[in-house]
Amino acid sequence: MDCKHRVRIDLHIHTTASDGTSTPTQILTLARDLELGAFAITDHDTLDGVREVLHLGIPDSVHFLTGVEISATPPPPFRCPGSFHILGYGFRPEDPVLNQILFQLQDARKNRNPRIIERLNQLGLDLTIDEVNQIAGDGLLGRPHIARLMVKKGYARSINDAFDNYLGKGKPAYVDKFRVDTSQAIMLIGAAGGLPVLAHPYLLETESEKELEDLVVMMKAMGLKGIEVYYPDHPPEHTAQYIDLARKHGLLMTGGTDFHGSLKPEIQMGTGKGNFFVPYELYEELQQNLNR
Repeated sequence: MDCKHRVRIDLHIHTTASDGTSTPTQILTLARDLELGAFAITDHDTLDGVREVLHLGIPDSVHFLTGVEISATPPPPFRCPGSFHILGYGFRPEDPVLNQILFQLQDARKNRNPRIIERLNQLGLDLTIDEVNQIAGDGLLGRPHIARLMVKKGYARSINDAFDNYLGKGKPAYVDKFRVDTSQAIMLIGAAGGLPVLAHPYLLETESEKELEDLVVMMKAMGLKGIEVYYPDHPPEHTAQYIDLARKHGLLMTGGTDFHGSLKPEIQMGTGKGNFFVPYELYEELQQNLNR
């Protein structure tokens, strides 16, 4: 067997630039120590982590793809209740139009956070935005940082508990935010020379296989190039379904752990919950497509 077939990759990683707890420098070191064949930093709506890694320089032992995870709205008439995100890979990080939209999304996150704190205060929780900023540091402040403060102050048992009872969609402190249209997110990534990919389809909570396929067909017409087939929370039968869907519609396959560091301690970079494996040949296929 070709030794490359035993090499794993991780193309879904978050850093302190968004809502992870590991710095971009630490992620680069960990990717090398884990002997990953390739990795991508896919922070939410920001390229700061990507820029830091590129500035540090990528060692010859590992490949790196520029990445991002963009918050998007499902295209009508789909009403996916779950997390609807578009991953982008291999784009030019200096692209001005892409960066302009990402700045808008970052501002939307910043404007959302004080409103969440206000709702928590109304519920009797003594929290301030300054306290959350201390936890977030230089990163892009978001709900996970608020959840960490809630755990620290004893208002929640865990990050998941904070989301389940206060911060998740439909919960008393939830505040919606601005998202870009799916077609716009796909177009922006493609125009910057990258490959737009539908993130974690299982988390979309579509009602049927047909509904998901109809969604993918519509998104392919918009310029979608791939599906995140491999993901730690994908049940095996759904992973098989997504493989078939990608092959049927001529889409690339990707995968990653969605690593957030200590925010999701059960998920480890590269290996997920222990036996997770994304094959190196998927990176090769992505790179070949980018080269074309």
